[in-house]
Amino acid sequence: MKNLSTRRTIRQYSQREVSDALLNRLMTEAARTQTMGNLQLYSVVVTRSAAMKARLAPAHFNQPMVTAAPVVLTVCADFHRTTRWCEERQAQPGYANFLSFQNAATDALLYTQTLCNLMDEEGLGYCYLGTTLYMPQMIIDTLQLPQLTMPVATLTVGWPAEEPPLSDRLPLESFVHSETYHDYTPRDIDTYYYNKEQLEENQNFCRINNKATLAQIFTDIRYTRKDNEAMSEGLVKALRHQGFM
Repeated sequence: MKNLSTRRTIRQYSQREVSDALLNRLMTEAARTQTMGNLQLYSVVVTRSAAMKARLAPAHFNQPMVTAAPVVLTVCADFHRTTRWCEERQAQPGYANFLSFQNAATDALLYTQTLCNLMDEEGLGYCYLGTTLYMPQMIIDTLQLPQLTMPVATLTVGWPAEEPPLSDRLPLESFVHSETYHDYTPRDIDTYYYNKEQLEENQNFCRINNKATLAQIFTDIRYTRKDNEAMSEGLVKALRHQGFM
């Protein structure tokens, strides 16, 4: 059994099966998480087949854990089901708008985090893929998502075949503000980011990429303005396609 203090991102998995019974139990328990209006504005697409994982992989930049993991879970912000319920009950739904996407995305992400906590308790490993919103239309097409349904989170899931080191984290004082938000002085930035910047692995990133600072790794290589703007356009286009804008 794990706890939050030892949580690791797992990208390598054993061949041990993740049973339907276990996964269904955890997904059922996760449904006790908070939800707007008790509407449960989320759906989960469970992918087990090698063929479907191979079709999903390009949307996640072909990261190897997508095809290697026993299970891939795509969690969707879903106002489609609620809209269909309203239509079948002589009610007039008004959820084809951006606010409704935000509400459904919040529900879906809360559900995802609760599910992660439950998987930790069972000893399962998982990787939360940050690529879900990068090329959402590809996921929408592959999973045949209907209107008012949008992928917001993807988890690769299995039994761990590795024990990677713990990732570093910023100190509490760097992100907790008392009463009002307090902006950061140069000294604050130096203090809060010192340990991260001194890690040998991060200093090595700078050396091999010929960058003067770790921040430049993020701005110039990992999350560039050009890529962010291009993927933002794709995200907005997908939201329009799905009826949320």
